[in-house]
Amino acid sequence: MTRWLALTIAMRLAAIPGHAAGDGDGKQLTKLEERTKFNPAARGMDPATRLKGFELREELERSSRFKAVAFRSIGPEIQSCRVVDIDVPHDSPFTLVVAYASGGLWRTTTNGTSWEPLFDKQSAMTIGDIAVVDSKTIWVGTGENNSSRTSYSGTGVFKTTDGGATWKNMGLTDTHHISRILVDPRDPTVVYVAAIGHLYTENEERGVFKTTDGGTTWTKVLGIDARTGVIDLAQDSRNPNTLYAAAWERDRKAWNFLESGPGSGIYKSLDGGASWKKLDAFPSDQYTGRIGLSVYPANPDIIYASVDNQRPRPESELPDEETPSGELTPRRLRALTKEQFLAIDKSVLGRFLKGNDFPDDLKAEDLLAQVKKGDVSLKDIVEYLGDANSDLFNAEIVGPEVYRSNDGGKSWARTHDFRIDQFSYTYGYYFGQIRVAPDNPDRIYLLGVPIISSEDGGKTFQGIDGPGVHGDHHALWIDPAHPRHIALGTDGGLNLSWDGGKTWQKVNNAPVGQFTTVAVDMAEPYNVYGGLQDNGVMKGPSTYKPGKDPLESWTEIYGGDGGVVQVDPRDNATVFTEYQFGGLARINTDTHADTSIRPKHALKEPPLRFNWVSPILLSPHSSDVVYVGGNKLFRSLDRGDKWTAISADLTANREQGDVPFGTITALAESPKAFGLLYAGTDEGKVWGSRDGGYAWSDLSAGLAPDRWVTRVVASAHAEGTVYATQNGYRNDDFAPYVWRSVDYGKTWSSIAAGLPPEPVNVIREDPKNKDLLYLGTDLGCFISIDGGSHWEALAGGLPNAPVHDMVIHPREGDLVIGTHGRSVFVARAAELQKLTPEITAKDVHVFEMKEITAERDWGYGSHPWFKWEEELPKVKIAYWLRSGQPAVIAIKDALGSVLRELKGTGETGMNYVDWDLTVDRARSESADKARKAKDRKGSAEQKKESPESAELTKALADPYAAKRPLYLSPGTYTIEIRAAGQVESTKLDVKPPKEGDEDHEED
Repeated sequence: MTRWLALTIAMRLAAIPGHAAGDGDGKQLTKLEERTKFNPAARGMDPATRLKGFELREELERSSRFKAVAFRSIGPEIQSCRVVDIDVPHDSPFTLVVAYASGGLWRTTTNGTSWEPLFDKQSAMTIGDIAVVDSKTIWVGTGENNSSRTSYSGTGVFKTTDGGATWKNMGLTDTHHISRILVDPRDPTVVYVAAIGHLYTENEERGVFKTTDGGTTWTKVLGIDARTGVIDLAQDSRNPNTLYAAAWERDRKAWNFLESGPGSGIYKSLDGGASWKKLDAFPSDQYTGRIGLSVYPANPDIIYASVDNQRPRPESELPDEETPSGELTPRRLRALTKEQFLAIDKSVLGRFLKGNDFPDDLKAEDLLAQVKKGDVSLKDIVEYLGDANSDLFNAEIVGPEVYRSNDGGKSWARTHDFRIDQFSYTYGYYFGQIRVAPDNPDRIYLLGVPIISSEDGGKTFQGIDGPGVHGDHHALWIDPAHPRHIALGTDGGLNLSWDGGKTWQKVNNAPVGQFTTVAVDMAEPYNVYGGLQDNGVMKGPSTYKPGKDPLESWTEIYGGDGGVVQVDPRDNATVFTEYQFGGLARINTDTHADTSIRPKHALKEPPLRFNWVSPILLSPHSSDVVYVGGNKLFRSLDRGDKWTAISADLTANREQGDVPFGTITALAESPKAFGLLYAGTDEGKVWGSRDGGYAWSDLSAGLAPDRWVTRVVASAHAEGTVYATQNGYRNDDFAPYVWRSVDYGKTWSSIAAGLPPEPVNVIREDPKNKDLLYLGTDLGCFISIDGGSHWEALAGGLPNAPVHDMVIHPREGDLVIGTHGRSVFVARAAELQKLTPEITAKDVHVFEMKEITAERDWGYGSHPWFKWEEELPKVKIAYWLRSGQPAVIAIKDALGSVLRELKGTGETGMNYVDWDLTVDRARSESADKARKAKDRKGSAEQKKESPESAELTKALADPYAAKRPLYLSPGTYTIEIRAAGQVESTKLDVKPPKEGDEDHEED
């Protein structure tokens, strides 16, 4: 296990919320009571509205004046992301098709050496399951099946018959989350689809669906209720009409996840789904959670089922705390009397306080004195542990179990006589895959945080994770012809084994990172930072080229589920970041030192609540000033060493379910005024303070009630202007909520007109152009050049992946976006910053160009046999056309001679033409003669070149010069655009090569 994997697991153990909701008096609720109390019935958006909205997106992309603005991927690839399914076509043994949770569908035909994306521009990129019939026919069920915080909903089942070149939505558009697709081995037009249904609301389109005409029509063959879907589906290889369906009742809210219910169980059909019978011998009650199925193909009467048993565990069976005798633990603390506590050695108590995140200034001797005096009770100490970082200790469940049937499901027996601890902890809903080897009925694989296997039918298990294998396992493909050849999918990508898991090969070379945040520094060239789902916090160069540069160019600088990143611009080395639920740290990326700076509550105070991704903000006025949002807003004046709460609880402080709720999710401080603060919450509230946090005003009137605030942005141009975005993802509400206020948040106006129904994650105001806004949604980016009155798509080169964050580099003018599934992209925005109503009204406008410095070795360094990427010059010529017209670009020297003409693009709006700085040799020689003639004419006395000088010039001449490309020599040139009967131009300065630029070291 790697150091970072160990750290990640430790952080998860400390951060996963308790999975037992209470009644307010400490009594644990049953699942039925929990459902009544915390999970009211709700309905989501009509699927037709979503699909109509996707048509609007496609039209906005076609008509956008900014479709030429191209994004380039800068990785990273090395960490990969959550794999949900793996399949291999039977007719192509070196091909793997891999589905990522929110990164789309990828295929390799080179056994993992290279990859191509297949599913980038569909109405949903998030995937739950795939079925590869052959190299041409693939079925994709959209909507991830793991029910996590970012398990995005899909828009149905898709099919390709040309290897992914084209796709067709085959229906089931309201299923949201598809868990399994089975194609009948006798007839590929017969297909079964298992759907879990909506994650956050109730709906009827869940269960098992069947088509007998290749997807043209569907019949619902198994339905249970509006909260119970089917999470797994298995088929009898001997008789494909025999099916097993694993039903799962689950319902997620922003504040509570009900991960089990009486609707869960296993059903069997003997007639191709026409009728079903529940297998009553399998455990099924209110504590039955996610179920996984696997049928042994050589004898289909043998069936394995894994189940997430959410039943509270008896106190006598609580898992091993891995703590030596004599030490204090939370569980041991609860069993102590006051007298026993007072007898504890101070060093033992000190270790307990430090290990459980008590306030730094609380000393063991002081606590013992307070308990002895009666100022603090043992109950106070126990209740201190009751935040999201320690609720795991107060909520223990039975957890994962494996059952086997040898008679086709008539009877079941648990295979093991022990608890499978430290496997899925309290979040078994996130896993649920079990596999039996095709050649051995007693060899099974069980997927959880680790992957474990058994050679004796589940009586005993062994861990088979190895070096380089990331935790959290979700997919496993076993080669039916060579069963020791397996492919494993985890939160950290793809691993291959040829010896049944004894050794593994990591195959992470596709840019599919699930970024939640993104940030930049001011180095040259600048670096990009971001937090990722279960892959820590990463840093990488903005110049990175996927597939060409070393994978290790991106490095992990912090672990866990990475969150917000803020970089001190004074040194580009001090980084403020976090893992889940407010695990704040200050890191020095030069020395690799990290210091925990998480704010802590005092004894006898209610525990603090932090969001999964808690907002951190460096003040734009001083980088020593740091803000962080929990349920209160905290400020530090010394880079996080000491914190002061500068607000009361800014939430309703509702009774908590099993997911922390009532937290600050967005922060802003005005760049125009120190102490002008805004905070947004997951409850849909926006608060403001104009005096540094002394007094707060509720600014929520006019916003969408109960919709999660994803961003609050204070304008850099007008002190009273502030923007806010809200997101209905957790309500299955896909409407865009985008707001602007010009009076410090007293009143709000919607600026979402014209946007398709896509939940909004982020808005940014350009730091140089007050009318230029950028927007990130669950399907991509939009841009407005009139302050939000009109929006246009910004999608050049982007897949339809969720855009979680974006930042405009203050020096370079680049737009950097972090996607949740396709890593980081960068687009050139410097010209967009210069757009004004005057420029956009012109028929033609050409933008200024940066000066460049020539290099002596341009055109040299190629090799006839070795292929490497040469550092050849390239510039972009950017221009605006009010309407689409043919355009011609002329490059002229100082005398107006044309050195080269280029055919320009003629799109309405922004246009970019790449030019390699080469010129036409004949035209250049002609222009050179004209220049010399002018020089002779303008000079009364010409100095003739001496014979010695001419001989030296000849001796130093490159005999192959005429065969090489001819580049611009130092000087000033005119770039002229001719379009729509208009001529516009700009200058390009080429500076002479720098002295000492002749470093050509060879290995």
